[in-house]
Amino acid sequence: MAASPAYGEEKGGSSSLGEPEYGHDPASGGIFSSDYKRHDDLKEMLDSNKDSLKLEAMKRIVAMIARGKNASDLFPAVVKNVACKNIEVKKLVYVYLVRYAEEQQDLALLSISTFQRGLKDPNQLIRASALRVLSSIRVPIIVPIMMLAIKEAASDMSPYVRKTAAHAIPKLYSLDSDQKDQLIEVIEKLLADKTTLVAGSVVMAFEEVCPERIDLIHKNYRKLCNLLIDVEEWGQVVIINMLTRYARTQFLSPNQNESLLEESAEKAFYGSEEEDAKDAKAEVASLAKRKPYVMDPDHRLLLRNTKPLLQSRNAAVVMAVAQLYFHLAPKAEVGVIAKALVRLLRSHSEVQYVVLQNVATMSIKRRGMFEPYLKSFYIRSTDPTQIKILKLEVLTNLANETNISTILREFQTYIRSMDKDFVAATIQAIGRCATNIGKVRDTCLNGLVQLLSNRDELVVAESVVVIKKLLQMQPAQHSEIIKHMAKLTDNIQVPMARASILWLIGEYCEHVPKIAPDVLRKMAKSFTNEEDIVKLQVINLAAKLYLTNSKQSKLLTQYVLNLAKYDQNYDIRDRARFIRQLIVPTEKSGALNKYAKKLFLAQKPAPILESSFKDRDHFQLGSLSHLLNTKAVGYQELPDWPDEAPDPSVRNVEVRGASWGAGVLGEPQKVPEWTKCTSREKRKEKVEKPFYSDSEGESGPTESADSEPESVSEESGSSSSSGSSSSSSDEEEEEEEEEEGSGDEEEEEEEGAKKAKKKKAPQGRKGHAETSSEEASASESSSSGSNSGSEAEAKRRKAPPSSRTGPKEISLLDLDDCDHPPPPQPVPSSSIVSTSLVTDLEGLTLTDTSLAPALLSPTFGAVRTYELLHRMAGEGLSVEYCFSRRPFPGDPHMVAVQIQISNNTDAEVKSLRVSEPKPLSGMRIQEFPEIERLAPGDTASVVMGIDFCDSTQAANFQLCTHTRHFYVSIQPPVGELMAPVFMSENEFKKEQGKLTGMSEITEKLTLPEKCRSDHAIVQQVTSAANVGRVPCGADNEYRFAAKTVTSGSLVLITLERREGTTAQLTVNSEKMVIGTMLVKDIVQALAQ
Repeated sequence: MAASPAYGEEKGGSSSLGEPEYGHDPASGGIFSSDYKRHDDLKEMLDSNKDSLKLEAMKRIVAMIARGKNASDLFPAVVKNVACKNIEVKKLVYVYLVRYAEEQQDLALLSISTFQRGLKDPNQLIRASALRVLSSIRVPIIVPIMMLAIKEAASDMSPYVRKTAAHAIPKLYSLDSDQKDQLIEVIEKLLADKTTLVAGSVVMAFEEVCPERIDLIHKNYRKLCNLLIDVEEWGQVVIINMLTRYARTQFLSPNQNESLLEESAEKAFYGSEEEDAKDAKAEVASLAKRKPYVMDPDHRLLLRNTKPLLQSRNAAVVMAVAQLYFHLAPKAEVGVIAKALVRLLRSHSEVQYVVLQNVATMSIKRRGMFEPYLKSFYIRSTDPTQIKILKLEVLTNLANETNISTILREFQTYIRSMDKDFVAATIQAIGRCATNIGKVRDTCLNGLVQLLSNRDELVVAESVVVIKKLLQMQPAQHSEIIKHMAKLTDNIQVPMARASILWLIGEYCEHVPKIAPDVLRKMAKSFTNEEDIVKLQVINLAAKLYLTNSKQSKLLTQYVLNLAKYDQNYDIRDRARFIRQLIVPTEKSGALNKYAKKLFLAQKPAPILESSFKDRDHFQLGSLSHLLNTKAVGYQELPDWPDEAPDPSVRNVEVRGASWGAGVLGEPQKVPEWTKCTSREKRKEKVEKPFYSDSEGESGPTESADSEPESVSEESGSSSSSGSSSSSSDEEEEEEEEEEGSGDEEEEEEEGAKKAKKKKAPQGRKGHAETSSEEASASESSSSGSNSGSEAEAKRRKAPPSSRTGPKEISLLDLDDCDHPPPPQPVPSSSIVSTSLVTDLEGLTLTDTSLAPALLSPTFGAVRTYELLHRMAGEGLSVEYCFSRRPFPGDPHMVAVQIQISNNTDAEVKSLRVSEPKPLSGMRIQEFPEIERLAPGDTASVVMGIDFCDSTQAANFQLCTHTRHFYVSIQPPVGELMAPVFMSENEFKKEQGKLTGMSEITEKLTLPEKCRSDHAIVQQVTSAANVGRVPCGADNEYRFAAKTVTSGSLVLITLERREGTTAQLTVNSEKMVIGTMLVKDIVQALAQ
């Protein structure tokens, strides 16, 4: 017990030094005295062999750092523990090193090898901390080590480590900018990351290192839009600001036709019949040139996905979305941000200050947006002065003829405030209101004149300055006010106010001819004691009086000019000499002497009282540059809108590889329809009606205009919406279309039929495929009874309204989140759905995991046809089927089977349907809808779905007519039980590494001569199995990936060409049976 006082005296005896006593708690500040034994106890604990003591010491050190105390002298003791095996100690050591590595670079360099070992640690937190410390040692000599570490971390399995790699990129760039090219490669790789944890950090690195490389964003644009809602708040702000600048370069201005529309509306209202007749041709020509604005689906995607973030609890996120809408949204939709910004006014004063700065800028251009929230900008007595002045700015901007009386009543209250700066700002605000709204000018002027009798000199002075500006508008009517102000020169001492009064008297001396000379006499007496600004105005007044009333003021003017001639200020001396030569005629006087009166008493335009925020909107709202009203370091200008829209197809995610660039038979594949925007004309027709709708509820035009173009863009099929909310909006669209009536249905069906003829669709018949639209039209014209024609008629009679057109059958949203799948409809062979629907979804999915590969559109070659029912066995009814390799619309876990039924009899076949399906356990069959009648010689094409449960066993069922039953079965090749998958080369290798041992089947084969080119190999492999090509760096290696339709198990195929004609085929799959069968099928296909 006796030892404790001694400990207190030795370690914590700070009271003897005159410092406050903090007690003997080791973690308190009292024990850290400035003597030579400082931190000795901590050093002993760090040198101890016990991990518990080291951990306690590190906790205390980190606590010191958190309190802002200097712990740098402990660096040698701490750095020794960097190799400690205890993970908790190691984590705290890394936290300490991140803080002090830059200050103690030499000692930190000694531990480089330990940090490099830490990069290989199994614990992701240690790997990330090691990289963080390494990037904090700012020594050029270790740049190559940092570069290597960042590259390795960018490929790490842990998203947290990849995020840390993104944070390290700007640090390395600031240390050595020559590494930019290599860092851009890493940024490009990390931008493709699908995890929300990495997204914000890599965009920040992109902004710091290469903000001009806009091409890196194209492919990732849709993914970033869809991930935005799940990214952390800091990342959301960074991504939104970047996407704002991106959108300004890639999309057209949504308000470009606004002024043109207003002009045409005015002409229509005021124009006479004669003028209309004259201008008819010109208007027709201008209308032909002016295309109606149609918002790009990607532009709409950005607006739609950022709108929910207005409800974020983070003020910075709300501000970022607000500036995005202000800079990018159509004028009718910007109003949605007003409510969110007003909500932020209940926040801390710092947040209020920034928000009000931005509201003040917005309210100049978009006044109507904030008018409903006028009372939210009323000033509270508890508001700081800066907030009061900003609220005044906003109230003045919002003032109009309807609310000016309310605002002026508020201003009258504010003038009685004790805050003098606030009162001065209020008087200026009254002056601005009077300038902008002529109706209240006299009222404001009278109110300001009453303030001239105020006891407070500052109030009077500010009133004088404002009155001076107002009087310039109507000087003749207010000579009494000028006389009243002239009397104030005896009392007012504020230089600016005295100068304003003198300028008014001098400018309008003709209106007060008796008072002006007397004011000059008084000012001449006190000339030597006045401020410089007042002296200059006294000289001006003397000159003007000399020119208008020289009898009374000649001597006074000479006296004032003589005083000014010897003034200490050279401006005043120069002005006096200049004016003397100008107004007093002498022999040496120049030609200007004749025009002295015109020079001094020229008509001067009235000053325009404008808001100080008027021109601030050229800075991006929410930025530091906007707040300071000057360009800050690192600020990136907001680009102007382009005159013509850049190519939207750059944002389409394409798959590189031979099988995707060309068809299996060698023809180039068609670009997916949605990338060509073929439905844009249709969207234009539909968009005009709802976009300019005048159905405004309580929420005004904002909500109606916001929701309806959204549905239009979703109908077009050009952009995929996300989540369940989008699926519900699609259902609402379909309901609305149903209500439009039969006339619209027929028009849409005709459009659908025309589009379907243009699309490339595999016509599976007896092993042949029609590969071009010319062949399809030729076959249609050659057949006497056109199949597509009869099927279209049958469809008009039979198909339910929810799926009237071909392209509407497989909705983009049906692929993922349809809870109640609609029954599949009979599909005419000429109007098969676009083969690239799943490709359309690339970049628009909401998957978070990097390991969940995106499904791709299938690879189409010659579709092989199988016989289901021979016409002899079917008594004239022949049935064939093929695997179309398209997702089945009702259920993504089913294989889509296209069935073609031909009636070769002379009689009509009725009630064609599937009856009593008898699948094996686990299998499921989705029957096609009943075909009511099939005319003689006609053919019908329908789609049914079968879940084979990743098995090649046959699915048995009955095909029935109104008179007969036929037992049939469909047996799939193993290659049709899978769907193609896109993955990068690194993902392929990583997944392949997991599927080794029994999950790997290898087979050697000899390639025939006709199957040695790249094209031929890819063609044969993709014809044998529904797989997607994976990019590969090696020339002699081909990689393909797919996943089974039912269970989603990965199937990875590698074909490696060896010397000569030999090759090795490797299939990796946890489904060993599928892998074995697939090897046989591919070997057989390559041997043909």
